[in-house]
Amino acid sequence: MTTYAVTDDTFEQEVLKSDIPVVVDFWAEWCGPCKMIGPALEELATQYEGKIKIAKVNVDENPSSPAMMGVRGIPTLFMFKDGQVVSHKVGAAPKAALDSWINEVI
Repeated sequence: MTTYAVTDDTFEQEVLKSDIPVVVDFWAEWCGPCKMIGPALEELATQYEGKIKIAKVNVDENPSSPAMMGVRGIPTLFMFKDGQVVSHKVGAAPKAALDSWINEVI
């Protein structure tokens, strides 16, 4: 499994109503740190297949979802469980740190 794109239109269904935890990565194409964590998130999506979903929201194409979440800088990651935010992280981090962060929640 890989990460998948979520839009403002699909945010509620794919994230808030998900039956498994969801990590949402708010990112943009021009963001260097966002590009740095992209491969790690792809690997983690495969590693945790069936346990979590990793979604990506492009903030330039989907301004409503990041505004609703109060995103001020990117990358910003939110962990949702049962439709509620249970943790969030701002800025790039190495794969090991992202892995630990996910493990704290699931």
